[in-house]
Amino acid sequence: MKLSKKVILVSLFAIMALGLVFAGGGKDTAKSSQVVLKVMGYGDNSNQEGQNFVRIVSAFEAANPGVKVDYEMLYDEAYHNKVKARIAAGDLPHVAYMGSDARWGGPWQEAGAQIDHNKYIDTNLFDLSTIPADTKDGKRVYLPLGTSNLCTVVFANTKLLKELGFALPKTYADMVAMVPAAKAKGIEVFSTHGADGWAWGSCIMSSFVARTTGMTDFPERLVKGEIKFTDPTAVAALDFLTTMVKDGVLSPNSVMIDSGTGLSNFSNGKALFYMTGQWDAGSISPETQEVTALIAFPALPGEKGTAGSVAAAKQSGYGMTKSAEADGVTDAAMKFLNYFYGAEETIQRVRDGAIVAPVIKVGLPSDLPTIVKAKAAFGGSGMIETQVIDSYLTGAPNDALNAGMQEIVAGKTTGKDLAAKVEGLLRK
Repeated sequence: MKLSKKVILVSLFAIMALGLVFAGGGKDTAKSSQVVLKVMGYGDNSNQEGQNFVRIVSAFEAANPGVKVDYEMLYDEAYHNKVKARIAAGDLPHVAYMGSDARWGGPWQEAGAQIDHNKYIDTNLFDLSTIPADTKDGKRVYLPLGTSNLCTVVFANTKLLKELGFALPKTYADMVAMVPAAKAKGIEVFSTHGADGWAWGSCIMSSFVARTTGMTDFPERLVKGEIKFTDPTAVAALDFLTTMVKDGVLSPNSVMIDSGTGLSNFSNGKALFYMTGQWDAGSISPETQEVTALIAFPALPGEKGTAGSVAAAKQSGYGMTKSAEADGVTDAAMKFLNYFYGAEETIQRVRDGAIVAPVIKVGLPSDLPTIVKAKAAFGGSGMIETQVIDSYLTGAPNDALNAGMQEIVAGKTTGKDLAAKVEGLLRK
C-alpha cells in the first residue's frame, strides 16, 4: 500500500518522539540508580577540618559518580545539639562523626543507633591492631581518624630555656625556679588558651587530677559515684591552680587568651611552656616547631603514683549508623569511608598534626615536620595514659567545672567551693 506524505511525516515524528522518551528515560534511570548517602560532617568553613571535609566530599563524588553525598556540616556545640535533635526526630544520617566516650559516642549508643563495623572493615586498608574495640564483646562501632588523642601535652621552647640557663623541668619546683629569670625578660613561664573553657578540663585538670588522686580512671569513677569531687585529693587538683598563680608560674590573664593568641604567643617566644592537645602542634610557627620539645607536665608536689602521665582519649572519627543497614547503603558508605581514610588523606592529617599516628596500613614519609615526628615518638613512649574528664563528665557539671576553673585562676572562687558545686550538679 502506498503511504501518503502526511502519514510518513506523522510516523517519523512519532518515532522521533519515542526516541526522546527512551533517551529521557535513560537519564532518569541513571539518576535513580545514584545512591544518596546522608552524612553528618564535623567542622565549619572557617577551619581546616571543615575545609578538608568539603574538599574530600567533592573529590569523592567526582571519582564515584554513582554516589551523591548529601551532607550537613556543623562544629562544636552546634554539632552535638544537632546530633541529639536528629536522633530524637528519628532522622539518622547514614554516616556521622562520632566517638566512644560520653560526649562523642553517648547519644548514639543510648539511641541504639550504632552498628558493628567489623564485618565491613577492609583489613587490607585498616590495621585492626590500632583500632581497639569499643565494647566488651569486641564490636567496633566507628573508625577513629588516628590512634590515641593526647590531650594534656606540654610544649616546651628548648631554645628559650637554654638562653635562660635552664633544662627541661622534672618537677613543678623546677618551673617555679624559672619565674624570676623569665619575668625579667617579659616571658610567661606557663600558658594555655584559657579563654576556651573546655581547655581547663581537657588539657589541664585531666592531668592534674590523675596526679593528685593517683587514679588513671578518676573521671569514670566520679560519674559512677565511686568517688566525690569533694574528696580532698580531688580538691587538691583544683587548689593547685591557685598555687600556680601564687607562685607566678601561671598568669591570671591566661583566662583571656584564646587558642590563636596563645599559640601565637608561644611561637613568638612569650611563654616557656604551653599546654594544650597534641592537635595544636602543627599550628606552632615552623621556626618554633624546630626548637619545641613535647613533655608531660612535671611532677606535682605529693602526687600519687601517676608520674609523667598524660590524659588521652580514643580519637573521634566517622562511623555508620543503623540507618545505613536499614537503607541498604553500607557499600556506598564504606566506599566513602575508605576514601576518607585513604593513604593520601591520612598522611596529610599526620603532616598537619591532626592525628598522632594512622590507623591504616601506610608508610609515613621521611620528610615529616620535626614536631610531628616528636609527637609520634612521644605518643609511643610508654607513658601512663589517664582518662580525659569530659569524656565522662558532661552537661551542667562539666560546664560548671570549666567555668569555675577560670574563676579560680582569676581569684573569684576556691577549689573547695567549685568542687562542691560540681558534685551537687552531678548528683541531681
